[in-house]
Amino acid sequence: MTALHHVPPGIAWTIEEIRKRQEEIRTKSCGALEWSVVESLPVSEAIKTKGKDHHAHIEAYKASLMALAKAGISTICYNFMPVLDWTRTNLRWSLSNGGTAMRFDLVEFAAFDCFILERDSATKDYDDATLEHAKQRFSIMGADEKSTLSNAVVAGLPGATESWTLTELRDAIASYSNIDHDQLRQNHIDFLSDIVPTVETLGLRMCCHPDDPPFPLLGLPRVMSSEEDYSYVLDSVDNRCIGMTLCTGSLGASPYNDCATIARRFASKIHFLHLRNVTRDSDQKPCSFFEDEHLSGQVDMVAVIDVILAEEARRRRENRVDAEIPMRPDHGQEILSDINAGLHPGYPAVGRLKGLAEIRGVVAGLNRGVVQ
Repeated sequence: MTALHHVPPGIAWTIEEIRKRQEEIRTKSCGALEWSVVESLPVSEAIKTKGKDHHAHIEAYKASLMALAKAGISTICYNFMPVLDWTRTNLRWSLSNGGTAMRFDLVEFAAFDCFILERDSATKDYDDATLEHAKQRFSIMGADEKSTLSNAVVAGLPGATESWTLTELRDAIASYSNIDHDQLRQNHIDFLSDIVPTVETLGLRMCCHPDDPPFPLLGLPRVMSSEEDYSYVLDSVDNRCIGMTLCTGSLGASPYNDCATIARRFASKIHFLHLRNVTRDSDQKPCSFFEDEHLSGQVDMVAVIDVILAEEARRRRENRVDAEIPMRPDHGQEILSDINAGLHPGYPAVGRLKGLAEIRGVVAGLNRGVVQ
């Protein structure tokens, strides 16, 4: 599961670059691995905002889809988050076991938004208690702490070419000044409507990753944060080729999302799985949270996997080519040799392998009827 991170959004992926990456994977894995899922094929800001270049960017997107199909890759993950991808305030938050995990702290984010970025009207987006704590936190931050916080907020996907200065971030936010929740959601639907004939003809599967975290940030709307959001979009573009990436960590960061219920409702349209867990600091939204061990957070991982195994069995009975839903243990805590290894935050080797082992244990137990 990878992508051509060096190709900027809005530029078509070529068959040559795709095959180059496929060969790199085969060579480095001694032929054991194949590129099976694109994560992700980015949707440009011009498409999200319907900016001046959005028609050209949609044509480039279709060209990328055609090249991927030609290379035999059929599952494509994407997201529709405005400006920033997943957002954290601490990429290496210290745990009691000596490891580290990624964390989103609402107070620290408010400090960044109101007093570092100094976004217009930012203070109106936080309650009085959060704002007061943010003021206090900012008042004792040194220059290095402010820089570390800023870098964490704009970190995003590993390998991505995009990065933001504070001025560029302010300008990107300003491009959404006339776009509210309903308009952004309609832009998403219009994008899918434009590409669905290509997706269907090529036999591809598009799967939208949820907003991470699943609530508005920086005064920007977010439109894929809940069961209702997915229902609205997938009902509006009702095609089996258009579905969801079920990310239990992203959705689980909202106390109002029951991941097992969401998995059950959209089971037939789940094309890709990110299985990870979070522990929230409160039952309010928005809230702070950290990325917990895969079986230790507030998401009922066993219940989610149980739903997925039942859906895979149903697909096998129908002889569907997508009966096995691709999955990865998303993110992970840095433990043991991960620490100080210089890996991209959230993507440690040992921590994710530990998560994979735990998930495989749940699968084995459910398949043998020993996990309740």
